[in-house]
Amino acid sequence: MKVGSNLEKILTAGYFAATGELGPPKNADPEVIRRKAEILKGHVDAVNITDNQTAVVRMSSISVGIMLLNMGIEPTIQMTCRDRNRIAIQSDLLGAAAFGIKNLLCLSGDHQRFGNHPMAKNVFDLDSMGLLRMVRDMRDAKKFQCGEEIKGPAPCFFIGAAANPFADPFEFRPYRLAKKVAAGADFVQTQIVFNVPKFREYMQRVGDLGLLDKVYILAGVSPIRTAGAAKYMATQVPGMDVPEEYVRRMEDAVKGIPKEDKAARKAAWEEEGIRICVEIIQRVREIPGVAGVHIMAIEWEEAVPEIVKRAGLLPRPQV
Repeated sequence: MKVGSNLEKILTAGYFAATGELGPPKNADPEVIRRKAEILKGHVDAVNITDNQTAVVRMSSISVGIMLLNMGIEPTIQMTCRDRNRIAIQSDLLGAAAFGIKNLLCLSGDHQRFGNHPMAKNVFDLDSMGLLRMVRDMRDAKKFQCGEEIKGPAPCFFIGAAANPFADPFEFRPYRLAKKVAAGADFVQTQIVFNVPKFREYMQRVGDLGLLDKVYILAGVSPIRTAGAAKYMATQVPGMDVPEEYVRRMEDAVKGIPKEDKAARKAAWEEEGIRICVEIIQRVREIPGVAGVHIMAIEWEEAVPEIVKRAGLLPRPQV
């Protein structure tokens, strides 16, 4: 036990973990956070707080993490390298630790050209590997990145990293994961899994490298909300692998429903999207080395309680 967070306890005890995700608003309204958090409470073991995802300005992940702590919900704050240099990152981590935040996901961050300030200057003083090493050394060696000793309590985080099993070249992806584990990752949350056979092969290769005893791997899953979303992810999103089967199922879900009946089409799509997500959870749970799932119901937190219920993930264990 390195930190003693709820997520670490769940994984260490051998339970199948379930984590969720909360996207902060593009304003200063705390009620948005409270509403979303109440939906997720009790249904997942920890909640990821995104850090200006897609390079769009949003409420800070640390402030939202503090709000969740006050609500009795364990946060996993995300930290990207895009917006801060190593001085600012370490300062923020000291502050987050002082408030009792224990889980951290280390990311490079989406390039600013994808966001609402495409002319902003990025930082990328560190990459995700460097960030992982820095956080690990702050915790385990009680040293700042410059080598100076941390005198007094050091920030202690259960350290997470992201992995994309489906990006090219596929054969390289397990080795990249190995580098992140060597840099300090305690757990990994993957890109959304739709192609389960390919993910199974990835996990086999990860196991062949001896990594399954060194890191906890949580498979990313997500409910598809519309047929258009399925087609977009299948054809327009780099690093996503959505089999044609799922695109067809989402299209077929509204067959016979008039286009004018938007409410009925929406309900049919959402039902099929949840059904697919539950099926994928049940399939990845059978893959050796998968320690849990990370449910990314982007701006659709209401779907999470139904997903975990149908997937047989309730009640969540208390450790």
